[in-house]
Amino acid sequence: MSRTRNTENQFALDLGDDTPMRTPNTGQREPVDNAHRLATLSDTEALLAQWQQAGWIRPLDTGFARLIRELSEEQGDTPQPLVLLLAALTSHQVGRGHVCIDLATLLADAGHTLALPPEEPAKPTLTDIEAADLAETHPQDLLARVQLDDCLIALRHSRAVSDGSVPAPLVLNGTRLYLRRFWRYEQRIAEGIRQRLALPSPLADPQSVAALTLSRALDTLFQSKEPVDYQKLACALAARNGFAVITGGPGTGKTTTVVNLLAALQAVAGESPERAGYKYRIRLAAPTGKAAARLNESIGGAVSRLPLAALPGSVELEDIPTKVTTLHRLLGSRPDTRQFRHHRDNPLLVDILVIDEASMVDVDLMASVFDALPAHAQLILLGDKDQLASVDAGAVLGELCQRAFDAHYTPDTAEWLAAITGAQVPDSLVDKAGQPLDQAVAMLRKSYRFSEDSGIRQLAEAVNTRALTPTIQKQIREEAFEDVIWLNGNSPRPDPEQTLALICQHAVTGSPGAFRNTGEGRTVNEAVIPPPVGYRHYLELMKNSGLTADSPREDWDTHAKAVLEAFNDFQMLCALRRGPWGVEGLNQRIAHHLLAEKLIDRTEGWYPGRPVLITGNDYNLGLMNGDIGITFRVPWDRTPDGAAAYALRVAFPSGDADGGIRWISPSRLQQLETVYAMTVHKSQGSEFNHTCLVLPDRLSPVLTKELVYTGITRAKNWFSLITGDAQVFKDSVEQQVVRASGLALRLGED
Repeated sequence: MSRTRNTENQFALDLGDDTPMRTPNTGQREPVDNAHRLATLSDTEALLAQWQQAGWIRPLDTGFARLIRELSEEQGDTPQPLVLLLAALTSHQVGRGHVCIDLATLLADAGHTLALPPEEPAKPTLTDIEAADLAETHPQDLLARVQLDDCLIALRHSRAVSDGSVPAPLVLNGTRLYLRRFWRYEQRIAEGIRQRLALPSPLADPQSVAALTLSRALDTLFQSKEPVDYQKLACALAARNGFAVITGGPGTGKTTTVVNLLAALQAVAGESPERAGYKYRIRLAAPTGKAAARLNESIGGAVSRLPLAALPGSVELEDIPTKVTTLHRLLGSRPDTRQFRHHRDNPLLVDILVIDEASMVDVDLMASVFDALPAHAQLILLGDKDQLASVDAGAVLGELCQRAFDAHYTPDTAEWLAAITGAQVPDSLVDKAGQPLDQAVAMLRKSYRFSEDSGIRQLAEAVNTRALTPTIQKQIREEAFEDVIWLNGNSPRPDPEQTLALICQHAVTGSPGAFRNTGEGRTVNEAVIPPPVGYRHYLELMKNSGLTADSPREDWDTHAKAVLEAFNDFQMLCALRRGPWGVEGLNQRIAHHLLAEKLIDRTEGWYPGRPVLITGNDYNLGLMNGDIGITFRVPWDRTPDGAAAYALRVAFPSGDADGGIRWISPSRLQQLETVYAMTVHKSQGSEFNHTCLVLPDRLSPVLTKELVYTGITRAKNWFSLITGDAQVFKDSVEQQVVRASGLALRLGED
């Protein structure tokens, strides 16, 4: 969404997909005494300007430091040089996805914390003398002799810094330094969660009418024979709380769980003696159009399978919503402002709000959600805690789920769950010292999508636990799994040009011959699935449509739907945006390869078969960030003599339950890019029959286990890996996203 940033709001850019997360510790440097760099304000500003010129920090960061000096001097205060430095570094960290900067962590390991200098800085415009000087001014050297008390004293004596009780551009909370806006976001989220956890629940007494109704409803909805049905536990736990989180990996049944939860809640409402006949107003939302469309597709089927007639409370089909919207549309985005139509003074008309793919929601948007919810409304977050965090600042879902694996349910919670569900919570998940937030977080632990011997499942688990052993690496190199291949895994450092050519060829064919039995005869859930394919599959389907100028519009819609589904059978994913290994370079290479194979007729501009990814919400066209469309040549225009004239149109799924098609002229599309390859970030909320993950030939801060895990788990039936360097794959799994924030600490203090 396009936003206009005012003076305070400027200091958080929309990030690119390859925003650095962390830098590996590549060795020790001899410390250099740079104390003179903090001697005067002018010296410090000159240093920051030098870092900016070298591409280490952004103009935004140096601009914020200048603003701090100007605002301080306007109030008769002369800030210490250290305050300017910390202000610029705090802004820098927000640009890297952190909500704040922890000063203790910064001083313990400045190089790692800041990822400065970056591995791939912008092209510097420094002279040789300036470059030599810059080499002696690494942040770790500059801060090596600075003590934590020095920072705290300097900040506390600055009028540009407060504890949050009075307006100031910076907020110091303990050892965490925030831009004020982000401190306020964190406060609003924590307050919203605490307030909802404190709401009295009619289900608290397991012998109450509401609790007994819930128990009957859950027994009807869940027929599992397992000793512990974690979906059923999650439903019970979420029903009891005004705020709840349900997390789980791919295929663990998050959608099924939440549909059953909503049905159970409506049953409880229908049986309530205080509000007889009342039904909850429920809304479903997701952070992107693609995530909303995917939930739209899956939730309709889940609702249709509900045993509504057997439920107490007279639950009707229309009581369970199936329409999913984006969060921005739900909140009422307004052009050229970050403010929404719905807020504290104009709340949403909703009793229950469910947000899917919550790992993609940043602190800014999550704070807006809490602002727009009425005080009584229940909020339920769904998502995979191990996926990549939001592109913008914050990792809200990840923080809320830090303790999810061990649950930490109190004995009282375990006893209540046993009374409602009839199942005993395992002793390993019970903790007398469990925190209030723990009692509202449920983790789904069984995958229904992948079998125990699935290579996708085993590889994802190995990456997620950072247990990428030589054994599993050998298995994916040597086709030990039916569904996973490492195409050049036996070449530790393959020739870059040969690897890039391999990527292009794989994009065309999908390399079925590289899989065991060429991908033939494989069954999933007793159904035979077709072999893996590449982009040739959808392009040949386009050319062999059999449609003519006289074919009715409905036939074109049916054809476009089939082509869009075929395109979804393969997707190339990249870690980076720029360079030969990024989406910009690979999209060009793949297009030229498709042209050489005579599958497309050009590589520039608009042409039949061009797949496009929408990169910004367009409410006038009904297109959301993440939507994918395919370009067709259709015969719907007319020449002056009335004959059919072909023109280009882009077909997008309607996103509705009816599975319709929207045809849009290319001239009306503004924010888009070709999408033979997309970043892993952009793929969140999506699922592809065959996914190929491309890793570059050098380690980068963006390469983390979360990125690799997210790439692997976008695959439904087939996964392929291509690496520029085998060691990069292993090293990426060892790197982990750690975003500085105080949200979990705030909630843990209560």
